[in-house]
Amino acid sequence: MATFAGGCFWCMVTPFEELPGIHGIVSGYTGGHTVNPTYEEVCSETTGHAEAVQITYDPDLFPYAKLLDIFWRSVDPTDPGGQFHDRGSSYRPAIFYHNEEQRQQAEASKEALQQSGRFDRPIAVTIEPASAFYPAEEYHQDYHHKNPLRYKHYRSGSGRDTFISSHWDTDKDRNELRKRLTPIQFEVTQNNATEPAFRNEFHDYHGEGLYVDIVSGEPLFSSRDKYDSGCGWPSFTKPLDKGMVQEHEDYTHGMIRTEVRSREADSHLGHVFPDGPGPDGLRYCINSASLRFIPKEDLEKEGYGRFRSFFED
Repeated sequence: MATFAGGCFWCMVTPFEELPGIHGIVSGYTGGHTVNPTYEEVCSETTGHAEAVQITYDPDLFPYAKLLDIFWRSVDPTDPGGQFHDRGSSYRPAIFYHNEEQRQQAEASKEALQQSGRFDRPIAVTIEPASAFYPAEEYHQDYHHKNPLRYKHYRSGSGRDTFISSHWDTDKDRNELRKRLTPIQFEVTQNNATEPAFRNEFHDYHGEGLYVDIVSGEPLFSSRDKYDSGCGWPSFTKPLDKGMVQEHEDYTHGMIRTEVRSREADSHLGHVFPDGPGPDGLRYCINSASLRFIPKEDLEKEGYGRFRSFFED
């Protein structure tokens, strides 16, 4: 279990859902002093509870440290009085740890964020022992799926997305990436460029292993799903896990296409087309410059040992 409070629980589900190893996300109330509080009671701030999400996850597939990273990137960690336009203690940001290892990791990640200088105010998120968690009313569960238009309007109007973009997509970050990446890697991942067909690293590469984001190292594709489409770029029938990529409509260059981006780093990867050979009929056409290849025999050494089973017959 992992439990996080970051303001409105509607907005704290989407950052974590559909990721490998995430088995369930429940919106609810925790950190208070009454039993089975209602939404109205929590909002009245008479129960001491905060709106929160409780996540059931497999740490071998998705470590707690990565959950913490997603949490920090989803909130304003400097605001103890609420989150964005939602004010009051029921919207306070907090990490509720379930064991000593989680507490230590949470404390270390908070200190690292404070020392990073990314924010000009102290990190105000509290780190508290987990207590009784009460699931919220059914209409609050998966609210973004049940009421997508209202959810999008609410999330946009709250200021959350603007805040996240302004603090996590900065010129400082881009300058650091420019130093770390080759020119073509930077142009592809950060400026949506396309590398030349047939003149890229992996278009005809046949090694067995894992393809990860060149920027963040997040796992994206398996060699088991790679095939020669003849297009001149590495092609895959599917991502390693659907939740690791994002798809967006792309109307550039006078075409209507579906762009593929990595979820964690938001790197431009390529496009997906409905002409593939797999059961879903998809072809993920990906720039080599957005990828790093981890050979099967190096998975343990590189920290990807949890994916070893993907390559066992």
